[in-house]
Amino acid sequence: MPDDTPDPLGTRAPKAWTAPLVSTVVTLPGAALALFFGGLSPMACDSCEGAQEDRFTRSFDSGWAVLCTGLVLALAVLVASWALPWHRRHAANRVVLAMTAPAVVLCAFIAFVALVDWP
Repeated sequence: MPDDTPDPLGTRAPKAWTAPLVSTVVTLPGAALALFFGGLSPMACDSCEGAQEDRFTRSFDSGWAVLCTGLVLALAVLVASWALPWHRRHAANRVVLAMTAPAVVLCAFIAFVALVDWP
């Protein structure tokens, strides 16, 4: 039975959950893959020695920090897209936040790959 009481904060959006759901389905697996490949990347320098190993380790440490920070930021943006009030006036903000989350994951991974001095 529909609730006929007026909504004091605005009209409730009928499909407000769609953008955050699609973003969740894209962002979480993307973040897991980025974390997986980032975690495996130190094996690229298993045979490195001396100065090459030092350069790789220093660059990997900074790249890893950027990747982890980016993934935490993507999670925060994703949570914000779910947490916005489900009203029509927030629909555009919700869609922008939902689209930003997977973009942040992609940018963080690209920055990680660019920062690491690969052997």
